[in-house]
Amino acid sequence: MKLNEISDVDGATKKRMRVGRGIGSGKGKTGGRGVKGQKSRSGVAIKGFEGGQMPLHRRLPKRGFTNIFAKKFSEISLGRVQEAIDAGKLDAKAPVTVESLKAAGLVRQLRDGVRLLGNGELKAAVSFEIAGASKPAIAAVEKAGGSVKILGAETKSAE
Repeated sequence: MKLNEISDVDGATKKRMRVGRGIGSGKGKTGGRGVKGQKSRSGVAIKGFEGGQMPLHRRLPKRGFTNIFAKKFSEISLGRVQEAIDAGKLDAKAPVTVESLKAAGLVRQLRDGVRLLGNGELKAAVSFEIAGASKPAIAAVEKAGGSVKILGAETKSAE
């Protein structure tokens, strides 16, 4: 076999359709697009258009509310913290802060802070200094002999 003898398997490639090349080609004049109107032109954007009838997405009532002041927390579970301590990425004796979690690779984006969730089991006595924690997470940390300090909680009680 030589390089000039190599070819694709029959049916693997298909010749492209050349449109708009005269009426004798069978795809001339309108180029397979029919006649006139928005759809016969390029750049058609009529998603959701219902021929003048009020579109479904406008007929349905608006529902719900998005709180623009809501805080977005990065979440971390107790099980992942324990895995990091076992792997030597986190020091159990030093307080666990947002910076130490990011350095250990447990949190990618900091957003408005880190919130601790109660999934998994914590064996080491660890002190946390984070933006938030669930009640089961706080109970599990205190059961293991650690503590949780919620950052920003001091300002809320002063108001």
